[in-house]
Amino acid sequence: MPPSTDVSADARFAVGVDFGTLSGRAVVVRVSDGAELGSAVHEFSHGVVDRALPGTGEQLPPDWALQVPSDYVNVLRTAVPQAVAAAGIDPSRVIGIGTDFTACTVLPTRADGTPLCELPQFAERRHAYVKLWKHHAAQPQADRINALAAERGESWLPRYGGLISSEWEFAKALQVLEEDPEVYEATDRWVEAADWIVWQLCGTYVRNACTAGYKGILQDGAYPTRDYLAALNPTFADFVTDKLDQPIGLLGGRAGELTAEAAVWTGLPEGIAVAVGNVDAHVTAPAAQAVEPGQMVAIMGTSTCHIMNGDVLREVPGMCGVVDGGIVAGLWGYEAGQSGVGDIFAWFVDTSVPPEYVAEAERRGVSVHEYLTDLAAGQRVGEHGLIALDWHSGNRSVLVNHELSGVVVGQTLSTRPEDTYRALLEATAFGTRTIIETFQQAGVAVEELIVAGGLLKNSFLMQTYADVTGLPLSTAVSEQAPALGSAIHAAVAAGAYDDIRSAAAAMGKVDRAVYTPDPDRAKAYEALFAEYTRLHDYFGRGENDVLRRLRDIRRKALST
Repeated sequence: MPPSTDVSADARFAVGVDFGTLSGRAVVVRVSDGAELGSAVHEFSHGVVDRALPGTGEQLPPDWALQVPSDYVNVLRTAVPQAVAAAGIDPSRVIGIGTDFTACTVLPTRADGTPLCELPQFAERRHAYVKLWKHHAAQPQADRINALAAERGESWLPRYGGLISSEWEFAKALQVLEEDPEVYEATDRWVEAADWIVWQLCGTYVRNACTAGYKGILQDGAYPTRDYLAALNPTFADFVTDKLDQPIGLLGGRAGELTAEAAVWTGLPEGIAVAVGNVDAHVTAPAAQAVEPGQMVAIMGTSTCHIMNGDVLREVPGMCGVVDGGIVAGLWGYEAGQSGVGDIFAWFVDTSVPPEYVAEAERRGVSVHEYLTDLAAGQRVGEHGLIALDWHSGNRSVLVNHELSGVVVGQTLSTRPEDTYRALLEATAFGTRTIIETFQQAGVAVEELIVAGGLLKNSFLMQTYADVTGLPLSTAVSEQAPALGSAIHAAVAAGAYDDIRSAAAAMGKVDRAVYTPDPDRAKAYEALFAEYTRLHDYFGRGENDVLRRLRDIRRKALST
């Protein structure tokens, strides 16, 4: 991005670092008004480890997704100093650094924070690595967690829409215990990556309130009881006290000060404020000035996370959680999400597009995604005759079942790639509408949809979301909204603002109602959404369990 014309000597700056699924992004932000002066991206060298373990070549089972923690530190070493250089500022004017992470991305460490996968005796053990948010192999453990909690009437279960996800802390930890007890025993700390990276920056392990509440079942100041955990597995009884529990840092709070070592990595001044960690979705709300009730933010990338504030506490079926102050203090923070969105579009382009489409895209000087979008946009609603279910990475909300898989209905010998591509785009919009209607039916008003993330550059997709949901669709101005949100939290941690709300008013940016529903298309989508809902319930609510059975058949085939 071009540097601002105002980098006066008395200006103060904050750095935000967004750790995504494939890369880390750093942005330098002026504290007074949120102007983004420079940014840089560092790709993770190991990416998503979902096929073979690094260094050994050991093939990973289905539904595994790991990462290597050194990739995260390399973001601090490269993207941060590059962003500062791009901004053309004096690093001594930086007053704070904030970070955000995908969640639940979690890793086992020793007491000093050393990841187990970095120890020679565990370098070849898959359970010693970071479990990325999209690691779904703990579904059997999640099923048991849910069944036992429902049987016992655990009070925390309704706060998560009645179901705990296989993506979250307890299911993943229980999987480690039951599949590699030696790694579990060696684990001193079961750490969210959001907190681990802050630990590396300031030398202090502070557990952030956001991931603790949404991913760690911390409600009303308490985790699930020892008695409940023992009923899951006797060896799991002391998981909270021995491996999980840690002081909680409030969002926008100061976790500590930048250490001398981290100052060398980043090129930032030793001793500046390091903000308490946060989740990439939740930290985006202030960047988009979405800190009031009724504003749902959809952070759209490889997956989509839906977050919003509410002034009432409601139990929303299939939500990812509701946490007091989970986004901003004084309001209930709600979360829901879709496990696959951009990932689905990328999968289709990578696996299902014929060579002549690739060649034509090259001839036009556009990406295959752009070419398919142009073709799809020329169709009338329903012209392709298809309905898809957006479950290629399972369903996060509202079914909370990662054993589900993608479905496309209506294909014929006349079906073209652009037909299926459009059906997949529409399926993700239908999934978002399902989430919105579930919130509204539970008494949580949704009045505005605000989109952030890489997919908002697809204007056809954005218009489709407005048409399908029937809501005005606003867009975050920043292309690096999570990183901007982290910088906003850093400014609060450094004392430049009293709270997140006031910082958001000064530093956040949003364009209101960029897309509004087209009445004719919205009416036409009603029939398609009705069919989506029928398929959603037929395959997702137990009427036909074929998708889970197919998963079982696949696992058995691969195991032999």
